[in-house]
Amino acid sequence: MKFLPRRKLHEHDLEDEIRSHLAMAIRERIEHGEDPAEAETNARREFGNAAMIKEVTREMWGWRWLETLLQDVRYGLRQLRRNPGFTAVAVLTLALGIGANTALFSVVNGVLLNPLPYPEPGRLVTVDESKPNFKHGAISYPNFLDWHRLNQCFSFFAVSRPTGFLLTGVGAPEEINAAAITSDFFPMLGVKPVLGGYFTPAEDRVGVAHIVAISSDLWRQKFGASPAVIGKEVSLDGKGYTIVGVFPGHLDLPMGYFSSEDAYIPLGEFANPLVNNRLAGLGIHGIARLKPGVSLQQARAEMKIVTDSLSGIYPEADKDIGAALTPLKDRMVGSVRGLLLLLLGAVGFVLLIACVNVANILLARGEARSQEIAVRSALGADAGRLVRQMLTESVLLALLGGALGLALASLGTRASLSALPATLPRADEVGIDARVFWFSLIISLLAGVLFGLLPAFRATRHNLFGIVKEGVRASSGRTRSRTQAVLITVQMALALVLLAGAGLLIRSLSQLWKVSPGFDPNHVMIFNLTLPPQMNQASPAAIRAALRNFDAAVSSVPGVEAEALSWGAFPMYSEDDQNFWIEGQPRPASESHMYGMLDYIVDPGYFRAMRIPLLKGRFFTASDNEHSKPVVVVDEDLARKYFPNSNTVGEGDLPGRRDPHLLLRNHRRRWPR
Repeated sequence: MKFLPRRKLHEHDLEDEIRSHLAMAIRERIEHGEDPAEAETNARREFGNAAMIKEVTREMWGWRWLETLLQDVRYGLRQLRRNPGFTAVAVLTLALGIGANTALFSVVNGVLLNPLPYPEPGRLVTVDESKPNFKHGAISYPNFLDWHRLNQCFSFFAVSRPTGFLLTGVGAPEEINAAAITSDFFPMLGVKPVLGGYFTPAEDRVGVAHIVAISSDLWRQKFGASPAVIGKEVSLDGKGYTIVGVFPGHLDLPMGYFSSEDAYIPLGEFANPLVNNRLAGLGIHGIARLKPGVSLQQARAEMKIVTDSLSGIYPEADKDIGAALTPLKDRMVGSVRGLLLLLLGAVGFVLLIACVNVANILLARGEARSQEIAVRSALGADAGRLVRQMLTESVLLALLGGALGLALASLGTRASLSALPATLPRADEVGIDARVFWFSLIISLLAGVLFGLLPAFRATRHNLFGIVKEGVRASSGRTRSRTQAVLITVQMALALVLLAGAGLLIRSLSQLWKVSPGFDPNHVMIFNLTLPPQMNQASPAAIRAALRNFDAAVSSVPGVEAEALSWGAFPMYSEDDQNFWIEGQPRPASESHMYGMLDYIVDPGYFRAMRIPLLKGRFFTASDNEHSKPVVVVDEDLARKYFPNSNTVGEGDLPGRRDPHLLLRNHRRRWPR
């Protein structure tokens, strides 16, 4: 510290000046005939208290507060070192409270507070197609093209659709997650390629050569991170794709079913005959970047003008179809925001209880130190000086607890993540960063003042004369003060609130565990099945035969109780949306005004494998195949909503016969490829 040499120089000058004044006063008295010894005594008496003069002079220098603070810190550290048992209990108590808060704050910071890792993330919004009965639906590709062409509010607008491929010819065959994207996708997010370049609008069209961009993870895993990968051809589902770029993995976007993708292809060459059907959503969803100066409300108003104009041009497909715009961050973290803030509030109660605990300990310790405080006060220390000294000790305790708590938080963060939902967004961004460090420091300082202020004031309000007179024995024998009783009451109240909240939470979780999800997830294993690439050109009959052979082979494995192939039927994972109307009722004027439902395609063995109970009617059998009339099995929610006055299967309650009373129109099927 640069001021210390100057301070020593000033101290030396001050002592020289005091000695010089005393010497001059003594010399004058000797010259007037006083005895030298008597002259020195009288001069010192006339000069006054040299130590007090030094004290006043130092205060005038302006750094006395720093010197006093350093003295208080040194004295506080000595006091803590002399009482290791008290120090250990207080520090550990605070460390647990501060550590729990810091650990959970690191999760809140990573998920909620940190901006998304993209340039100007506040301008990024998700774009979905909204219908009267479904707000966030898939966008048809022709609608996207028109929205992209007609809007004046987006600087970039891209859509994506999850898919998958069988990668062959590079090591062992492997099923990889992929996304079909439009050319604006990576430039909009500011994601730069590790190698190669972006898709161009000219390449994002049907009929161009097959191209693909891969993730850096797949690049390292399958290609050894070789720079020569650009221009190399790989086989995806038996077709040759030329690698044009390598992009960072783990974008962690709400792009569909997968948390990260291994490969990206232009959506314009997506191999699905319905991609250009305005009635087909195909699981396509959008992300856009607002132009500078354009607010979310302005963009919503602009897109309403666009969708209303298309509604007049394509009334069958786009009647009452709108564009739902949501800030990207809200879309990603909205489902967990309330849970994280609730948990942060709960651990805040834990810190308050820890503070009250330590305050009680300090009160008891203040009673034991009352003799020391009384003596210091008698020697001239004012109440403010004593309060400052005791607050310094409490803040030192809190800082030590905060340092230990920060260390515990680095371990507790991982435990917090394991206790939270596995689908927690942005989990890879959670960690101890500068904001978490400052949070830990601030709550440590606040905790130190919170639990130290009351004991400090309490210690300076004793009858100091009586304490000195009675001695240590009398002071140590006094009964517990009313202040301690109040603190204990507060502590018990906080603990009661926390325990009540924890009890309600445990009770709610217990009730949730008892709620049947409608299936039995125990002992169920799922896996993906990909047929050889040559089966892409096979006839439907050959594909069905291959799948049925696979069914038979798996069913014959010892220990397999039931087996089924399915499309999008893993619960809470994915599904298809269907528009329908009820036979015998007038057909709605447009697709957007039809009833909506989510459906799954399954084998007859699915219900047995998932142990789904049958309420009425029957399940599928082997005779329900491509040669029979269509049949469906519906859940009781759909039956209750659309058939509230019917009680028999085949008459509309739970249609399960071959002549169902649901006439399904398959216009918005999300096909796997």
